[in-house]
Amino acid sequence: MAGRLEPIKLDNYKPLRELVFETLREAIIGGKLKPGERLMEVQLAEELGVSRTPVREAIRKLELEGFVVMIPRKGAYVADISLKDIADVFELRRSLEALAAELAAERATEEEIENMERLLLELANVIEERDVEKIVEIDTRFHAALYTASRNRRLGDILSLLGELIQRYRTRTLSNPARMKIALEEHRSIVEALAARDAELARKMAEDHIESAENSLMTLLALDDARGMNT
Repeated sequence: MAGRLEPIKLDNYKPLRELVFETLREAIIGGKLKPGERLMEVQLAEELGVSRTPVREAIRKLELEGFVVMIPRKGAYVADISLKDIADVFELRRSLEALAAELAAERATEEEIENMERLLLELANVIEERDVEKIVEIDTRFHAALYTASRNRRLGDILSLLGELIQRYRTRTLSNPARMKIALEEHRSIVEALAARDAELARKMAEDHIESAENSLMTLLALDDARGMNT
């Protein structure tokens, strides 16, 4: 764990505890802190250049959000995620993403729909360049734009958290060239439904998109298991 985290920059307007929380969450999502790894308050505080108090508070908040698990008499560990956990997340995302799309079809401004169309153009360009990091970034921005257009902040917050919980797996699926192009077409279908103000169609397209993403990921994980059994 030592040396992987950068010291917190204190020139930010946010409270220190929030900065520590965001830094640790990003480290978990990005894979710097790996599933099953123990989180040592003293070491983390030294790396981040802060006291143990904001680190302790951040770990407690990460536990509430599902990123950390506390084991009695052992300490805090980066939460692993099982196939059942992944399926549960997708089950929630499928329903909530569909709701967000339905609401967005009714509430999105023309400017918001145009912004999503521009994001699709950006996505098409980076798919051709095979820039996986940029693809994931634009995909995240697209979904965030959809949530904003739903005009339901709580819904957007929940969906963003669900996406973060499986972020490393989204990177896996979107690094597949075939999946990239399919996802682009699925996004396009959602935007077309929004532009037509067809709430029912938008809901169905969003459901289909999340189900397709789940099927793609589960296929990859099944292949991983098969390879592991053959080695």
